Parts: sequence; structure tokens; C-alpha cells
Amino acid sequence: MFNKILVANRGEIALRIIRTCKEMGIKTVAVYSTADADSLHVKFADEAVCIGPPASKESYLKIPSLLAAAEITNAEAIHPGYGFLSEKAEFSRICAEHDIKFIGPSPDSIARMGNKTMAKETMINNNVPVVPGSDGVVESIEDARKVCNDIGYPVIIKASSGGGGRGMRIVHEEENLQKSYSMCKQEAKSAFDDPDVYIEKFVEDPHHVEIQILADQHGNVIHLGERDCSLQRRHQKILEESPSPLMTPELREEMGQSAIDAAKSVDYEGAGTVEFLVDKDKNFYFMEMNTRIQVEHPVTEEITNYDLVAEQIKVAMGQKLEDKELKMRGHAIECRINAEDPEHNFRPSAGTIEVFHTPGGHSVRVDTHAYAGYRIPPHYDSMIAKLIVSAPTREDAIKRMRRSLEEFIIEGIKTTIPYHIQLMDDENFQKGTFNTKYLEEKFNFNPDK
Repeated sequence: MFNKILVANRGEIALRIIRTCKEMGIKTVAVYSTADADSLHVKFADEAVCIGPPASKESYLKIPSLLAAAEITNAEAIHPGYGFLSEKAEFSRICAEHDIKFIGPSPDSIARMGNKTMAKETMINNNVPVVPGSDGVVESIEDARKVCNDIGYPVIIKASSGGGGRGMRIVHEEENLQKSYSMCKQEAKSAFDDPDVYIEKFVEDPHHVEIQILADQHGNVIHLGERDCSLQRRHQKILEESPSPLMTPELREEMGQSAIDAAKSVDYEGAGTVEFLVDKDKNFYFMEMNTRIQVEHPVTEEITNYDLVAEQIKVAMGQKLEDKELKMRGHAIECRINAEDPEHNFRPSAGTIEVFHTPGGHSVRVDTHAYAGYRIPPHYDSMIAKLIVSAPTREDAIKRMRRSLEEFIIEGIKTTIPYHIQLMDDENFQKGTFNTKYLEEKFNFNPDK
């Protein structure tokens, strides 16, 4: 058993990890920038260490500061949460060199899955379905034209080291290829310090479905079902749910086994997510693997009764996974509550929260670090809370989510709560007839409604 874990993150995920550690009898160390001194994760940890100014590169991304904080507090392990350094192979490697357990996969696993072209090659070698496309990095515009002619338009150009929707361009016809290829390489270099790109066939009107896996240090891998993450804006997830509206038991078994095969192919350890695109004919294709806990992990927790953070910690301590049958009970939905103004193109809405009333009732969960009087710093992601509900059926879960959204009162800033309320009333959402482009192309938010 670890005696003390340093949480190398901020906000709601840091508080989420601290809660599980307390329940497991493990002391915690919070780290914070000067902008986050008043955040709840700082208040509820056993110890807290300031690691720098507001800019992430001078605080949450500064490895020497994190290691120093771990060493002066005698923390035996570091939990990276999501974002920041959670998928940096170098951080995992340096932790190991300093005899600090990184609660996550090995540096090699992170590196092999973090590079999209390497990950795709690994999946092909292990018979996991992938989207047709280039064999690896596309080195020149001439090579790009050849790939596109072979697989046919439309195509999508992606940064090899990309993520979060950055470094991506969809090309519908050849006359736009050269400009899109050049722009994508420039974006990739700017965002990830790696100009390499690859090309895939663009799967039209797909669902984005991900499989949650757990893997221990003894070669055991299990999956905990799927989450549907198709409702997105600018490649950023807005709402997630489990099970997926399009799922069948047969498809779940097939996708689950592919996710297990993907994890085993890189000797994976810990919690991870294998992401797939599923077309209208229920063909599925590997997209990428996220080598960390996901923002949307609570929907899986609510229908499987697993504490995924606790499982991460147990695996990191060398415990074997329990061999028990997967039981998915009911339906869960998560809405991301962002400090953004949906009436004005979702522009950020930093400022002081004047009123903060969270919803309650049966099977309603709110993960947040915010409170009345909390000032939202402008330096980080705009998400301030996650609202998760569960119910016996999807229809009941939608009704419960709508009621909970109406009870969620936040004043002093703009939030995406009104947007989510209208989404709950949307006929296509209620029927499950949507895809990854639905919010941008078909769903119309009416601020006067």
C-alpha cells in the first residue's frame, strides 16, 4: 500500500483522485499554481505545495518542480490525472529513475500509443481494424496525392503526435489537398513540435465509441464496456453516455476484444481507453488509445460499480485484477459544464462565481472544484464541473439529466448549462440518431428558448 500519493494535476480531477485516496487510507499531496491557491483540491489534500506561476509550462508542466514536491513530501507515487503530463513518456521515465511510482503505463507503452502512426502500425500487426490510409508518415505532397488517389476522397490529414482536435484537416477534393497538407504540417509543428502527418479515409457520419480497459502488471486485461462520445464541437466532447445507443451485445464483445488485444500488444498497465469510429453499418475502426484516465470515466463507474481511480492505484501497487463477469446496469450520461457563453460562439467566461447550487437526488453526481466565491482563472481549460446521472433506462436518464440541469444554478459567469438543457429536449438526441457532426451541422441552439 502506498502511504502518500502526489496528484500532479489541478481542478476536479485532482479532487476526484484525492477523494479515492482518502477512502483507501492514503495521504495526498496537492500541487498548485499561484492562480489555483483557492481551488478545492488544495483545501482537501493532506499537504499542498505551490509549484509556480499561473502559466502551465511554469507549473503543472514543469517536471523538476513536481519531482521536488514529491521528494520534499516523501510521496511514493504520482498520479497524473488527465491532460498536462499524463501522456508524456518522459515524465513516466523520470519518475521511475527517481524511484517514484508513476500511476499509469510504462514510458514505452505511452510512446507507442502516443504517436498515431506508430499506434496504427501496431494495431495492423495485431489484427485490430483500422481506417484505410497511409502506412505511416506522409513525407511529401506527392506521397499525399498517391495515398488519396488510392483510398479515395474525402480524406482526413492528422498530426502524428496530435490530440484534442488540433492538427487535423478534412479534404473533400484534390484541388484543396496541397493547401490543407501544408497547413496541417504547420499546425502540427506549432502545437506538438512535430510536423509529421498521416492520412486516413474520412469516415462520414460515424459514432465515436471508446472502450474502457484495465490492465495489471501480470498480463491480465479486462474491458468495462463502452462510452459514446459522438456529441462534439470542434472535436471537443460535450456529452458522453454509456451504453452507446447503437451498441449490440455482439458488437460490444467484438470491440471489447479488439481493445483488449490493443492493450496487450503494448504490454499496457493501468486504466486506458481505446477509441473507435463506428460507421452506419456498424463497422468499427481503431482511432487512438488514450493512456490515462478519461474526463468521462464517471459514466463507466456509474453503470459498472468500479472506482477506476482505485483500480489504477491497486494495479500500480502490483495487485491482480479481479476476474469477474462484466455487469452493466442501466444507463449513465455525463454533461461537461464549461465556463463558456453558448450565445456568443462559446467564448470563455472567466470571472468570479457568485452563486453555485449543485443538483441532488437519487443517482445524481457532480464532480467539481468550484464553489460560490471561486474565481475561475483564465489560464486553463474552461470545464468547471461534470454532471453525471444514471437511471434504469436511457429515456429515464435523459429525464433525470434535464431535471438536474435545471437545478444546477451558477451565477456570475456564463456556462453551457442552457445548451445542455436544449440538447436534452432534442428529438434526434432522444432517439440516439446523431453522429460526430450533429452538433455543428444539425443542432441549433436557441438562446431565447
